[in-house]
Amino acid sequence: MASKDKSRSIGKNIYIGLVFLFLYIPIIVVVIFYFNTSKMNILFEGFTTEWYHTMFYNRTLMEALTNSLIVGVVSTLVATIIGTLGAYALYKYEFPGKKMLDRVLYIPVVIPEVVLGISLLAVYSILNIELSLLTIIFAHITFCIPFVLLTMRARIAGLDGALEEAAMDLGARPFVAFYKVILPLLVPGITSGAMLSFTLSLDDVIISFFTSGPASTTLPLKVYAMVKTGVTPEVNALSTMIMLVMITIVLIIAGIQVKKLKKMEN
Repeated sequence: MASKDKSRSIGKNIYIGLVFLFLYIPIIVVVIFYFNTSKMNILFEGFTTEWYHTMFYNRTLMEALTNSLIVGVVSTLVATIIGTLGAYALYKYEFPGKKMLDRVLYIPVVIPEVVLGISLLAVYSILNIELSLLTIIFAHITFCIPFVLLTMRARIAGLDGALEEAAMDLGARPFVAFYKVILPLLVPGITSGAMLSFTLSLDDVIISFFTSGPASTTLPLKVYAMVKTGVTPEVNALSTMIMLVMITIVLIIAGIQVKKLKKMEN
């Protein structure tokens, strides 16, 4: 019996190891080719760190990164605010059409990005809006709001409604009760929704392709255009830096949440 349990445990560990290997091999390859001396970036020919320096002098690549960061930050802020307030309103209030709105919210999540991109392009064409960085931002806000809202609804569903009622019984106005009692409890959900929104915005290709203008190329669109001629190690260097920054942010947020949980337990 013990030998069977041991073999099952070994089999599970091997399976988990293979899953992680499958998930992280592409990331490892990107990091390795960051140090490749070959400009074609097809075969690893030698070790170098020069791409870290030349990356910053690649004007078009830096402009694309700047555009992506602007779009990601602005769309994340707007989508997080609207999604959080929308989720709280759906949780707290009853109004005509609420059930219908609950069903409609899932449409932008399940709809193919090609359909959403073409639809937004058609709207811009009808309204005679010139494609620019602003049209990309509006498009990203559109598809990010449902993801934030659904994330927040899952968080709000676990709240104890008696906390807000107790605060108002003690003399707090509804806004003060929300700001000082409910909002701090929603911070983990807000953070998760914002991170999800920023990640979706940062790596979007299809919707950005349909809603971008000639002078508003984002980083994913730039990399996509480079595929035809070959992706240089500068892109690998930039991708590695972005991954390190994102991992650092996630670890910091996770550390803060762990500290808060420990304080609540004590």
